Amino acid sequence: MGGFFGVAKKERCVNELFYGVDYNSHMGTKRAGIATVNNGIFTRSIHNIENSYFRSKFEGDLDEFEGNSGIGVISDTDAQPIIVNCHLGKFAIVTVGRINNISELEKELLAKGHHFCEHSYDIINPTEMVAALISEGTDYVSGIRNAQERLKGSCSMLLLTEDGIIAARDKLGRTPILIGRKEGASAVTSESCAFPNLDYSISYTMAPAEIVEITADGFRQLAPGQNKMQICAFLWTYYGYPACEYEDRNVDQMRYASGEAMAREDDADIDMVSAIPDSGIGMALGYAHGKGVPYQRGIVKYTPTWPRSFTPSTQERRELVAKMKLIPNKAVLRGKRVVFCDDSIVRGTQLRDNVKDLFDCGAKEVHMRISCPPLIYACRYLNFTSSKSDMELITRRVIGDLEGDPNKNLRLYAVTGSKEYNRMVEEIRRRLNITSLKFSSLENVVKAIGLPKECICTHCFDGSSYE
Repeated sequence: MGGFFGVAKKERCVNELFYGVDYNSHMGTKRAGIATVNNGIFTRSIHNIENSYFRSKFEGDLDEFEGNSGIGVISDTDAQPIIVNCHLGKFAIVTVGRINNISELEKELLAKGHHFCEHSYDIINPTEMVAALISEGTDYVSGIRNAQERLKGSCSMLLLTEDGIIAARDKLGRTPILIGRKEGASAVTSESCAFPNLDYSISYTMAPAEIVEITADGFRQLAPGQNKMQICAFLWTYYGYPACEYEDRNVDQMRYASGEAMAREDDADIDMVSAIPDSGIGMALGYAHGKGVPYQRGIVKYTPTWPRSFTPSTQERRELVAKMKLIPNKAVLRGKRVVFCDDSIVRGTQLRDNVKDLFDCGAKEVHMRISCPPLIYACRYLNFTSSKSDMELITRRVIGDLEGDPNKNLRLYAVTGSKEYNRMVEEIRRRLNITSLKFSSLENVVKAIGLPKECICTHCFDGSSYE
């Protein structure tokens, strides 16, 4: 999952655009791009960031960009921004999300006489598809509304025009959009951590489906939002950087509260708490406080030569890279009973290897505490994992072995404490060779986020989301 950033200033914007884009999520992303406009002329640069830092790819391009407004994106797989010239005018566009009915839309639009130029991984570039739907409108607002209503999945977007930036949040708000202000400039982003070091303060959080125009002087609403929301729970448990906040709830505070609540219900007899860095740290600190035991770094993360966005193309290489980034701290682990906190268990292969390493380093007991419920359904909306099948999830493989059918009784397995749930968790624990394994309950996650359950997308846990 990626993110975007846009800026409109009274002076040249490229430096802020460059750093603002880089602060957005690089989780499993493959492409990045930026675009500016100056006196009607658009300048664009797109690079592959699979094996390198975002900054190293774009630093050499920056002198080419002129203009006071621009947008940029960290993209899952697609080449963005797209620059479009249609009856509405000329604009650049970036998107974040996932379109599940892109093949059906392609056939429909081709039959109407549309054509498509950009392709990614043998399918239509999703951002070009969004641009095509927008071009069917009589103006930008009606075009964006057309895209919002016809896309299945999720899509938030930024459009760069000669007059400013148009931001439109996904119709159910699965991804956030925040607007920042400072004297003489406005910025818009998926990740609020992009603001502080550029001296912006959060001035507005856009509502689901809302459309806003942003200029150096401020912003104005072009179309209202709606009350229905399905914001992704993983923004707090996994995606978000600790300094980010979504819907006025800070990521690290949520993780701390979740860990603290989990610890107070846990009867494990342990010597210390540690984290699987980085996303497990906030939870581990909260757990340590709630349990009244020390937090120590039983695993440290090695980052100097591993780009944040590095994502190898094969699962085998991904697992090796994940292993090489984490270094067990033998002196701290030796002879200790340790609770390790982590964000989630997807396939389980990486965690299994980590557990083996921890025991090899002398840990007496390895207890795992996971900050979210078991992942029983693959993400349909935000490309949370690169899983191509539900059967890549360790939960579904275990359910298949227990039931003879990986799709049987899924709702029962999603209920914390049910007979089926307990059998599944115990089998996962056995396969990963963990001393004990516990997942945070869905109720704990919802309470820690602080929003009503109906406003949070928990599809991965209980299949309850809607479109």
